[in-house]
Amino acid sequence: MTKDARPLGIALPDFTPPPHPRGVTLAGQFGWLRPLRCAEDAAPLFAQIADSPWVFDYLGEAAPDTAEGLQHILAVWAARSDCELFAIGASGSKAPLGYACLMSVNAAAGDIEIGNVNLSPALQRTALATEAFSLLLGWSFDVGYRRVVWKCNALNMPSRRAAQRLGFSYEGLFRNHLIVKGRNRDTAWFAMTDADWRGIGPAHQAWLAKSNFDPRGQQKQSLGALTAPHLASRDPAL
Repeated sequence: MTKDARPLGIALPDFTPPPHPRGVTLAGQFGWLRPLRCAEDAAPLFAQIADSPWVFDYLGEAAPDTAEGLQHILAVWAARSDCELFAIGASGSKAPLGYACLMSVNAAAGDIEIGNVNLSPALQRTALATEAFSLLLGWSFDVGYRRVVWKCNALNMPSRRAAQRLGFSYEGLFRNHLIVKGRNRDTAWFAMTDADWRGIGPAHQAWLAKSNFDPRGQQKQSLGALTAPHLASRDPAL
């Protein structure tokens, strides 16, 4: 192969770095996301998780014992320049039920991550939780991000299942990636591209449609079945 014949990446002459998610608010049929207000939101969030310290098992911090302790944890995240911390709540209520970040913002490359997710038991496995992630994905791709990352402790199987169900493709296992709370962490890595979203976005819309739920609120068709055809690769652990 000659020097001139070496393959190069696709040229992106029209790419413009997308905006930072700072100050973004989002709303859907089931709920909303807004920038988390540490002093105001810590107490109602703590009330949701106080009896469930296990929600911190795979996060970087130990479960707080008080609302003040949770406020300190949230303040550290809120202060990060590469991150926007969102409160998640249900339509018709101002009370937050959990939080998540758009983080590791690399606008120059069009790369962003959904991470530091902490859903209270009241929020887990609900249509609102799915919609919250769908809203974060939709905003990211709508404003010009090319890639959204999801990564988690490899032992966190609910997170790995959630990533694949949402339409993230498995990209590999980072062995001995981190030491968290004195323990080894292997990291399972997932991502979705703007090209993926062209098929996955309509799948989310189809799942969230009112016609996909019966009068008891039970889904008729699973999101995983709708996103599966658009996965570039599947998690071998699932």
